[in-house]
Amino acid sequence: MEILNYAFMQRALLAAVLVGITAPAVGIYLVQRRQALMGDGIGHVAMTGVGLGFLLSTSPVWMATAVAVVGAVIMELIRWYGRTRGDIALAMLFYGGMAGGVMFINLAPGGSNANLSSYLFGSLSTVSQDDVTAICLLAAFVVLVAVGLRRQLFAVSQDEEFARVTGLPVRALNLLTAVTAAVTVTVAMRVVGLLLVSALMVVPVAAAQQLTRSFAATFAIAVAIGVTVTIGGTVTSYYQDVPPGATIVLLTIGVFIALTILAAPLARRRARSLARGEAACTADVPGARGTADGVKV
Repeated sequence: MEILNYAFMQRALLAAVLVGITAPAVGIYLVQRRQALMGDGIGHVAMTGVGLGFLLSTSPVWMATAVAVVGAVIMELIRWYGRTRGDIALAMLFYGGMAGGVMFINLAPGGSNANLSSYLFGSLSTVSQDDVTAICLLAAFVVLVAVGLRRQLFAVSQDEEFARVTGLPVRALNLLTAVTAAVTVTVAMRVVGLLLVSALMVVPVAAAQQLTRSFAATFAIAVAIGVTVTIGGTVTSYYQDVPPGATIVLLTIGVFIALTILAAPLARRRARSLARGEAACTADVPGARGTADGVKV
């Protein structure tokens, strides 16, 4: 294939595959916790890290990772203790992160908002070998946590009180989820962009839930959707010269709509089967028909 003849596209495709795996793998826990927009908030905070990377002449990816992790921990602490004014504190954190990113990158030597654009919306041609190395290491951490601790993370995401009663370290697992989400945001920012990464963490999971009911099946299908749309969006971006992040997100939403349409007949069929099963069980219970008839009269 012509697309594989270019080193920058090889790097972009590898990064796209890793993003397609990691974003839904973490997003499934955020959806279960009803924190679907957490990735968006972390993306705002990570902008400060990108700006600091340019200002200090260090890797924007690693600096964004450090700042995003700190921001995610602060967000989790606000969730625990900020009962009354937590929403205001989060708003200041998010908007302060955006403002800090813009300010720092303009203070950097030769810096401008144009430098920030590729991190906000993704860019194929700017994915360097150093970026790929960082993405591979960060993605390995995300997959290790999301898969290796899936039972514990799922239990905490479903019911914190029950998980606490069973002896799980709930607060430590919540912090680990927040940190993993922050790492995922920085993994995805070179391909999807900081402002769009949250969609890739949430929409594939929502699409998979249209077809499945079990956690394992939802996890597998969400990751498959994530890899498919990131590769498809990256290839489309190369041939059609369109933004990769926007293309990937629109493809993801298209998959969600298609699966929702396909799932409607399946849901009706399941409902009819369930109704027939309940009717059969009622008919087999002695006295059930007489009771029903009595109520009818």
